[in-house]
Amino acid sequence: MNEYLRRLQMERPALFWVGLLVAFLVAFRLMLYVAGLLLGPFALPPWAPLLVVLVVLVVVARRQQR
Repeated sequence: MNEYLRRLQMERPALFWVGLLVAFLVAFRLMLYVAGLLLGPFALPPWAPLLVVLVVLVVVARRQQR
């Protein structure tokens, strides 16, 4: 799979970047959906799942910098 993605990046960079963007958007929406399902019973405001997802992403990014 790694070799296929590297070849796609070299031969068709536009298709590679569009695919990468779509994959990130789908993953972000899926994380928002799961956070909404988990936080739904607590009657929090509608922006709470977004805040939870962003906090988790920041924590993961900071841990990877170490």
